[in-house]
Amino acid sequence: MIKRNLPFATVAVIALVAAPLLLEPFRLGLLAKYLCYAIVALGIGLAWGKGGMLTLGQGVFFGLGGYSMAMYLKLTEAGGGLPDFMVWSGVERLPALWAPFANPVFALAMAVVGPVVIALILGTLVFRQRVRGAYFAILTQALAAAMVILLVGQQGLTGGTNGMTNFFELFGQDLAEDSTQRLLYLVVAGVLGALYLATRQLVNSRYGRLLVAVRDGEDRVRFLGYDPALVKTVTFAVSAGMAGLAGALFVPVVGIISPALLGVVPSLELVVAVAVGGRHALAGAVLGAVVMGYARTAFSEQFADGWLYLQGALFILVMTLAPKGIVGIAGRLRRARAT
Repeated sequence: MIKRNLPFATVAVIALVAAPLLLEPFRLGLLAKYLCYAIVALGIGLAWGKGGMLTLGQGVFFGLGGYSMAMYLKLTEAGGGLPDFMVWSGVERLPALWAPFANPVFALAMAVVGPVVIALILGTLVFRQRVRGAYFAILTQALAAAMVILLVGQQGLTGGTNGMTNFFELFGQDLAEDSTQRLLYLVVAGVLGALYLATRQLVNSRYGRLLVAVRDGEDRVRFLGYDPALVKTVTFAVSAGMAGLAGALFVPVVGIISPALLGVVPSLELVVAVAVGGRHALAGAVLGAVVMGYARTAFSEQFADGWLYLQGALFILVMTLAPKGIVGIAGRLRRARAT
């Protein structure tokens, strides 16, 4: 196991150390954004790859974390007054929902706890009814669509279609400074590394083996006396917490959060990234998010209207010719070279 993961770990450490030294601030910020998506992909890899739960609504949890952080940043910028978009929307008093988010500890906690609680409630209701497969996927997709409608309709509370932007400081640090962006990159990379190691440990534990067993034969696990609904609910909640944390990190890195970043399409793009990287391997999920993020940026700079077609074609090719993704292809090449 250690030897098999050594190449990925080596590349990850080199990237962590070398990227701030080699990349200009703009490109480093893009890499930090890709790593935020990689955190979400890691949770999808756990839920879908190991647990068999195709979740098409991770954008909901990503958005909850992002909006929690954005609310704190907006209140800090307002200095006790109203955020700018509320003034433009004619809001006269700060909504009671917003008041606690002036505390950074509360905002960070809610970025993770909020998605976890919602996932626990949803998972308990759904998995107890033995909803799974395509039905669960459609349900999570509908949740993402409903989330977007809710956010767009609450202009004075969420910023509506435009969302929230124009963030200038984070914990007293100027977000426009290159040093702050380098620090944010290191924080995001460190969080991703810690979560990857923790998730891998979870997968290799007894609980992880039980999760895989639920994926491969849920009824058999139930007959053995285990509760598959509980196993799936906990896993779904863990993946939601990862997405929420990623959203909280995304906001200061990119400088915006809006409904367009957390709807059905972004959620599907993350699933495609995990499939391209290899959903059965945690490293594949992370790699897929980074590769697809970079490919989107590089391709969109040359052919802005063609990216979605390329992304769809790539997904079809991977699922038909290499269902284990990039990691699976690398594994086959390694075995072929060994023989």
